[in-house]
Amino acid sequence: MKALVYTGVEELSYMDRPMPEARDGEALVRIMASGICGSDMHAYLGHDPRRPAPLTLGHEAAGIVIGGPEDGRRVTINPLVACQNCEFCETGRENLCTNRQIISMPPRQGAFAEYVSMPLRNLVTVPDGVKLAHAALAEPIACGWHGVRLGRAVLGGDLSGLRCVVIGGGAIGVGAALSLSAQGARDITVIEPNEMRRARLADVAGFEVCAPGEPAMPTEGSADIVIDGVGFAATRETASSIARAGGVIVHIGLGEATGGLDVRRMTLQEITFIGTYTYTAEDFAATAAAIFNGHLGPLDWVEERPLAEGHGAFRDIRAGSVAAPKIILTPEHRAADT
Repeated sequence: MKALVYTGVEELSYMDRPMPEARDGEALVRIMASGICGSDMHAYLGHDPRRPAPLTLGHEAAGIVIGGPEDGRRVTINPLVACQNCEFCETGRENLCTNRQIISMPPRQGAFAEYVSMPLRNLVTVPDGVKLAHAALAEPIACGWHGVRLGRAVLGGDLSGLRCVVIGGGAIGVGAALSLSAQGARDITVIEPNEMRRARLADVAGFEVCAPGEPAMPTEGSADIVIDGVGFAATRETASSIARAGGVIVHIGLGEATGGLDVRRMTLQEITFIGTYTYTAEDFAATAAAIFNGHLGPLDWVEERPLAEGHGAFRDIRAGSVAAPKIILTPEHRAADT
């Protein structure tokens, strides 16, 4: 099969790779759409020791089951493979599984390929009429859905009268903003420095988009919940500043490991900080359902490119010349109506 393989720092090669084999309890999935994640970019830049070259990246995927009793089933893939036996799995917190694996990290190859093998429990059926390129967004949006759910619980469960701010207009940030709206928020602002991306997001209903420093930028102590979808020191500094007393910071982004938090202000103002990692199986299923029933909007803010041209997509993202929050890569065997 063909795959887009990370072969070294800022190097990707479109090459032949061995076909995966479906083990007991698994299904072979023909990939029809796979999104480029920020973590894929971190690996591409050589910033993620968990993803050493050579490695097939990609974990935001949807496709069609090939062979077996479920042949032809259209699915979106939960890429987080949990052991099902540890204390976290037994309490529905599979994202904290002590033995977790995720495709695109050894020992599991990723979904920038024509095929991938996945446990059947990790597959969610996609209804006819839902584009598989949109179904592939279940993974990145689930990260925001999970974070919003945790933050909403701290704030009492009702977001309708609260001021909500998302830092970052990439897929994680947009997914978080859409998740806020789907879970009841009405006042949502997304802060995004890239002018092209702001212009692209201007037509996404349900939230306001501004650049740092613009008049629409939330002021210090004005936000009930701040979601950092970027995770740099500078964005954590912004989150620390604009969160109100008694508010919540939900930290999703993994851009930079240290710096930025105003721990003194957070302590004196009793600001809750929640670090979040991926999502539970329940969050993933809820996000997929929200996509299928239209609660997350038309999802027309993605850009599709051929998998064979994936290295160019990575370069464009690296250069900041991509307006779309998400690029979806599509293998050559993809049918036009998927």
